[in-house]
Amino acid sequence: MSARILRFLARAPIHAILVVVGLFWLVPTIGLFIISMMDPADLASNGWWTVFLEPSRLTFENYSALFDNTAITSSLWTTLWIAIGGTALPIFIAALAGYAFAWLEFPGRDWLFVLVIALLVVPLQMALIPMFDLYNTFGIFDTVVSIVLFHTAFGLPFAIFLLRNFFIGIPKELLEAARIDGASEIRIFLRLILPLGLPAIASLAIFQFLWAWNDLLVALTFGRETQPITVAIFSQLRQFGANLELIAPASFVSLAIPLIVFFAFQRYFVQGLLAGSVK
Repeated sequence: MSARILRFLARAPIHAILVVVGLFWLVPTIGLFIISMMDPADLASNGWWTVFLEPSRLTFENYSALFDNTAITSSLWTTLWIAIGGTALPIFIAALAGYAFAWLEFPGRDWLFVLVIALLVVPLQMALIPMFDLYNTFGIFDTVVSIVLFHTAFGLPFAIFLLRNFFIGIPKELLEAARIDGASEIRIFLRLILPLGLPAIASLAIFQFLWAWNDLLVALTFGRETQPITVAIFSQLRQFGANLELIAPASFVSLAIPLIVFFAFQRYFVQGLLAGSVK
């Protein structure tokens, strides 16, 4: 017992510092949540921290008005479709490519993988104008498909790199045993590789979903009528600079959904990040 008490006392300063840092880190999020529930008249005359003296001033009317706003609700659905498509498509393609790079022998495999790694350093900004012209040529500009394809193209290099490193750590004996039993490569991929690669796939899904959900630059470039929630909030801020009763709840909803996705898959997160790091 005395040893436990000494260990607790030794770690107490570090824990106290971490708690203080965590609280400071959460201040903007807490402030945004409180602002999203304050009356517009209160926002003009009082700071959000004054609500702790009178919690009854909080109201859900801002959220009711938010979900009655067709522009915001439509943008939320658009963002959801973009995030789902921009997450599922690159993961599916990267899983196939990662399996091929890890376990299939074909000419130029190593050089192709080096090329994939090299694509990680290409900034997406340099592709905006060429892709703009290409989308106009094929008539898919200002569509959900165009934004999903862009996220897929720039998400694939990292996705292939991560999944290949995880798949190559799977024991070779498992694959050989499956081939001896007569399993095809497709069956091995679906019944063996994908279930064992779930930690890396879930970790990758978190990264890709957060990128697609929070994107502003790509959506501004390739969207006019097709507006995700980030563009909708930006448009409201540009047109109505003091419209916090709409902007604050929309921003908090946009923040809360990725957090829910992260906490839903967080148990796989560390495993996925360490994919391929230990042999």
